[in-house]
Parts: sequence; structure tokens; C-alpha cells
Amino acid sequence: MNDRSPPPMGLTKAGQAPPLRCGTVGASGGLTKAGQAPPLRCGTVGASGGLTKAGQAPPLRCGASPVCAGQPADSPMTRRAVLAGAARATAAAAVVAAVRPARAAEPSVPSDDEVWDAHGHLSGVSGTTEERIDRLLELADRVDIDRLIVFMGYPWVVDPAPEEVRKQNDQVIRAVEHSGGRALGFVYLNPKHTRASLDEIDRCVRDGPMLGVKLWVAVRCHEPCLDPIVERAAELKIPILQHVWTKVTGNLPGESTPADLAALAARHADASFIAAHVGGDWEPGIRAIRARANVAAEICGSDPTAGMVEMAVRELGAERVIYGSDFGGRSFASQLAKVRGAEVSEEAKRLILGGNVRRMLRPILNAKGINR
Repeated sequence: MNDRSPPPMGLTKAGQAPPLRCGTVGASGGLTKAGQAPPLRCGTVGASGGLTKAGQAPPLRCGASPVCAGQPADSPMTRRAVLAGAARATAAAAVVAAVRPARAAEPSVPSDDEVWDAHGHLSGVSGTTEERIDRLLELADRVDIDRLIVFMGYPWVVDPAPEEVRKQNDQVIRAVEHSGGRALGFVYLNPKHTRASLDEIDRCVRDGPMLGVKLWVAVRCHEPCLDPIVERAAELKIPILQHVWTKVTGNLPGESTPADLAALAARHADASFIAAHVGGDWEPGIRAIRARANVAAEICGSDPTAGMVEMAVRELGAERVIYGSDFGGRSFASQLAKVRGAEVSEEAKRLILGGNVRRMLRPILNAKGINR
């Protein structure tokens, strides 16, 4: 480093903080004018984390940052101290990384406390299919979500042709295979193409890695063209996750409501259904499926409104409520909050956050010899 090189980590001369430029955030959190830091008020936190006198920022001292660990706490922070501390911090991080147990590439048998997110897509993130699932799993790790159920590739198409459906399912299969066992796939279908849908179930579920069916908005689910698809799903003992919504502005022509799903479920008592979003307008949505014991309410996609999970548990029982987030269109944290903050028992939360969807998937997991 020569005399004209800027000091590391944005520090200037020993013991001095760098000037803030126009549009940067000052120590008090506000935007500053060019070259000026906003004055700190009495009792506010200064740049080094200590309380300041009125209008004064405390000098940066060694010991206030991990990079200068080992220096006397009262000594001024110099470039030499920062460089020496940074080297020690890097070495320490390497030791921690070497001894910290990594998350297993192939998960072991799940515990009852594992969180499984039952609703998500490869959207909301960018890159290749592999990069997208890597990023989604990275975000899931921040809030301790163990497994992601993924369906539909990209770009989304409201009424996809069989070739488009196959392409998107191939994208999901790639994500599942790349995830080391942490992502599970549902096969996406357009029921307008009944024969192609049956072939795709066989390709992706019977002969492939997928574990359920995803239906979106190509055709309303009470239509007779869905009956052969539901019958095939029941034979394989796999659940059908159906998008249901009730919009004040009017649904898409092929968009199903909770009442449509209840009508389909009434015709197929031996099949298992998941009402995705539970209709968006969740109070009438929960009531619409209440009489159909083979339909579970999945709570993703809407804002984290208080009372949603409580009503679902009260009206349906905790065994018929499933957590999903609708990643990457919705954040994991906002959707988890619906369950974490609900006034229901801890046992109910355990079922909602993973126990129920694991129970629904157990027959197909066992059939495939998957120990999850």
C-alpha cells in the first residue's frame, strides 16, 4: 500500500471516520449534504456504538470492531491495526467454518419440528434454474425452513400448451435434483389437455421425482375435464394443489373459487386436495370448504392478517391447515408470521408448519422409497 492508497474499510487517518458524501446515510440514519454528517443529538448512538455528547461523534477506537480485536480498547484505530485485525478475523472465520457442521446435502429423516413450505415457484429470483433454487434455499435458511415444495417454471403462462407445460416441469425437476433433497416438486398441468396431462403425471410422478399435482388458472376446477386427472392422482395417492381465489375485480375466466374446489372434492371423496390461498378472501373461503374433509386450507399469498389461522383451526381443525408462502412472490417471513403469531396451540403450529403436508405426502414418499 503506497501513501496515496485509500485506507481499508473506508477509514481515513488514524482515529478519524471518513467524510460522508451527498446522498449517503449519516450516523443518525438521515441523508446528508455533501461532505457533512448530520449532527448527533444527546443520547443518540455514535459511529462506534457509544452514547455521545450533544452534537459530537465519538472517535473510532480499536476494540470497537472485530477487525481490530487484540488492540487496546482505548487506542486510536490506525491502518496498521485494521490490517492486523482483519488478518486475525479472517483466520478465525476459517477455523469456525472448518468446525461448524454444514447442512447435509441429502437431508436425514425429518423431525416433527421441521418446517415444510408447501407453496412456491422459481419466480422472484433470477439466473439459471440451479441458481434460482440455490437462492431460494439460501433465503429459506434465514428463517429455518427445511424443505420447499416447488411447482411451475418460468415464464408463467395462463393457458399453456402441452409443450410449455413439459418445459416448465423439466425446469422444476432440474431444481429438485440440484437441491440435494431439500426441494420437492409437484407436476404442473393444464386440464384442458386431458390426455397430455395424464401422460405428464406418469412421466413426472409415476416415473419421475414429483410428489403431487399443481393446477392453476387454465380452467375452473369443477369442470368435468378434471375428473380423469383426479382419478389418476387418487390412484397414485398424491395430493392436488389447486389455486383458488375470489377477486372483487372479477376472476380470470379459468380461475377457480373455493366453491369450485368443494364441488370437485364432493365428486372424488377418495382424493386429497389443497386449497391454495384458501380463496384470498379467506373467511368465506374457509367456510366454502368446511364440509369437505378431503380439502385442506393452505394459507399462503395474502397479507399476514391476524385471525386467519385461528379461524381455519377453529372451523376445520388443525389437521386441515397447511403453511405455504408463495415464494418468491411473497416473503417467507411475512407468511410464517401468520402461523408463528397465531393464538393456537404449539401442537397446532407443528402440524400446520409441516406435519400435515408430510402426512399427505407419506404414501407417495413410501412408494418411492424416499425417507423423508
